Amino acid sequence: MEKAAQETLTKGKDGAVKGESSIKPEFLTSKDKFHEFIDSEWQGPKGGKVCENETAQESKETSVEEPATKKLKLEPEDKNKTDKPDGKRLRGQNKSRPHVKPTTYDEKRLCLSIIKDNKVCPFGDKCHFYHDVGAYMANKPADIGESCYLYDTFGHCAYGLSCRFAKAHTTPDFKTMEKADLVKAYEGRTVVKNSLSKDLQNCLRKRAVDFKKSAEYLKILSNNKEKQQREQQGNGKAHAAEVCPDPAGEAKCASTEAETQASPEKPAAVKTIGPLTDTDVIKLRACEKKQVDFKDKLYLAPLTTCGNLPYRRVCKRFGADITCGEMAMCTNLLQGQQSEWALLKRHESEDLFGVQVEGCFPDTMTRCAELINNNCDVDFVDINSGCPIDLVYKKGGGCGLMTRTRKFEQIVKGMNYVLDVPLTVKIRTGVQEKCSVAHKLIPEMKQWGVSMITLHGRSREQRYTKLADWDYISTCSKLASPVPLFGNGDILSYEDAMKARETGVSGIMIARGALIKPWIFTEIKENRHWDISSSERLDVLRDFTNFGLEHWGSDTRGVEKTRTFMLEWLSFMCRYIPVGLLERVPQKINERPPYYMGRNYLESLMASQNVGDWVRISEMLLGPVPKNFIFLPKHKANAYK
Repeated sequence: MEKAAQETLTKGKDGAVKGESSIKPEFLTSKDKFHEFIDSEWQGPKGGKVCENETAQESKETSVEEPATKKLKLEPEDKNKTDKPDGKRLRGQNKSRPHVKPTTYDEKRLCLSIIKDNKVCPFGDKCHFYHDVGAYMANKPADIGESCYLYDTFGHCAYGLSCRFAKAHTTPDFKTMEKADLVKAYEGRTVVKNSLSKDLQNCLRKRAVDFKKSAEYLKILSNNKEKQQREQQGNGKAHAAEVCPDPAGEAKCASTEAETQASPEKPAAVKTIGPLTDTDVIKLRACEKKQVDFKDKLYLAPLTTCGNLPYRRVCKRFGADITCGEMAMCTNLLQGQQSEWALLKRHESEDLFGVQVEGCFPDTMTRCAELINNNCDVDFVDINSGCPIDLVYKKGGGCGLMTRTRKFEQIVKGMNYVLDVPLTVKIRTGVQEKCSVAHKLIPEMKQWGVSMITLHGRSREQRYTKLADWDYISTCSKLASPVPLFGNGDILSYEDAMKARETGVSGIMIARGALIKPWIFTEIKENRHWDISSSERLDVLRDFTNFGLEHWGSDTRGVEKTRTFMLEWLSFMCRYIPVGLLERVPQKINERPPYYMGRNYLESLMASQNVGDWVRISEMLLGPVPKNFIFLPKHKANAYK
């Protein structure tokens, strides 16, 4: 009776459990029945029913294993008792996740000299890689598919024999084929820009890069600081002189004045050309900088881990107007770290593209801005002053900049000084939940020279526990005018977007909503709810797979890297509930999906929040996982091991 009463209390007016999406009753099921159905109906990546004998035989042939059947277990009634001897479950984690090296899944690779048809290896006998093509092909994992996306698109696969689709472009005598017409079509065309060259990387590591404009700004900043200190000291001495005059001090001041008059030829602090300084002549005025029209655009948020280049290409196909690279640490960029520079890469389809940098000091941020300005093709640069994670915040970056307004001002003015493109800023409402400070910062940022502001309607402490405050965003939008202000938070449908536009914002930034359903951009532009089928969603993942193989490579390392990023994305995509199953449209971002059966098996599989089922989806596109494959998601799902 008590249990029934409790269930009644937790249900809303429409019968749905509080905090859960409202789904038509005929599709609802229990956790046990859901996983029993998924496990019993699962068919292998090749489409046939997987049985124990076939799996064992396939693992011998390809040196890979099918993942063990996994399903979520009901928590025991007695919380002190557990099935596992150590009393712990494998759960997701956000901090200190184990890093799997790309070489883990590729025991011994083919030497690059063989792949590039250069028979002379520069390392000779000391080379640790295969030089015998026959031996390599005998130990190489089986091909994933019959056609290679790189070969079909570009006419040539740079990975040659090491490609996991090598049969499509390899002759019986292990020669790599080419399609001359496609190769000629792409000749001289740069598909991906902003790559780090070896020369620039060496200069950065040797600290041989000349940051001329940054040095000018930092010198001005230093002179202003010294001037303020002298004024403060002078005010203190003047106050002391009023109380107790010091004749010796007056004599010293007189002698200083005499020395100044005696040496009129002393050079000025700043070299002048007539009545103007070099700084005045060289510095670009605001009207001379590149202008970008941000108004009424749909902005795909810079998303750490998931907002990679292949994912952004998928969103561009669905109608995203503005894209931005993942957050990059300015210190890592200045050190020439290849992994950090990879976050700045831009695909040719990204017509309005920016990069986001994070830092907490004016000198490093100004130098980083000049480095990007001189070596990258971007339309704007964004300062991340909204990152809530401890690693960034405790150093004074991210949200920490909102409480360090003096440093924040110096960073903005310094970056503006060296950039030829607009400078934008992404902020939150504040650090503490009940102490919003964005409305105080925005009028100051207008004076600093910011070209656009993006406001996430939550504080750092709040994270995602409550809904975004769009009333506050509306107030800030009025304060920001005429500087465009974009609102961000809780947009998962075109109805949410329409309500957001009514607040008076210049545009909308979409983050989690685009991860859950990247076709949200199409829905907003066409003002409709899209009841997308499971096969169409699988095609979206197939596009991501192809873009990933193009970006990270079609060899084993590239395949597994693509798989890892796909699994990260599926941890969000599994939250989507098809429109045809909803009792109340649209789905709300803060409502979790209950257990439900889809209209077909694939739709049910895509609804699973178990990482083992995400791996199954990846196997449909990228083949079986290696025997030593490990994936630990950020969110609270069982880990795959």
